[in-house]
Amino acid sequence: MPTLTYAHFRDVPESVWRWPSFSPAEIACRGTGAITINTEAMDKLQTLRDRLGKPLIVRSGYRSPSHNRAVGGAPASKHVLGTAFDIAMSNHHPAAFAAAARAVGFLGFGTYPRSGFMHIDLGPARSWGDPFQVRATPFLPEVTPAREVLAESRTLKGGGAAGIATVGAAGVEVAQEVLAETQSAILPLVPYLDSLRWVFIAVALIGIAVTIHARVDDWKRGQR
Repeated sequence: MPTLTYAHFRDVPESVWRWPSFSPAEIACRGTGAITINTEAMDKLQTLRDRLGKPLIVRSGYRSPSHNRAVGGAPASKHVLGTAFDIAMSNHHPAAFAAAARAVGFLGFGTYPRSGFMHIDLGPARSWGDPFQVRATPFLPEVTPAREVLAESRTLKGGGAAGIATVGAAGVEVAQEVLAETQSAILPLVPYLDSLRWVFIAVALIGIAVTIHARVDDWKRGQR
């Protein structure tokens, strides 16, 4: 396992750093800034990043012995060797993340659901910690039924036809009364006007029927 050690992450030459998804500052000790680069571990971390296709937020990478003691790390923590990483689960599904990490060669797994991260290291193979809660399956988005365009609405058409026909029938009745009282010269037209009034009434009834049918149909389809 080739390793490279620098007193501070700013000392890492650009020619040495070959992991494009990470920076030396992300992997370095949070307490001292020192860094020990285990190239095998970093290669696997980059492979995991490429496999998942989304950022890995490194909560802890390398730890100097003093900083490891300060944070209460295990005396033989793999972080001191630069072969362990604590990765936030805020943008990952824990089960999918763990499966991908195993696939690329990580062997040690520690789960910390209350702190929201997972520890991974090069081994030996072991696991510890509480399991992450299974995330509830999100509800399917509610689909609002498409509203009918007003100009094409059957309800509007039916109601409009009924209204026009009702007005027409009333108009014919008024005209019929006026003609009967004042225009005796064209009284022969009155019977025809009476027939026209019944035609308008029939159209109004049809319009009302269309309106009722449209309302019932819309209710059945959940559009109202």
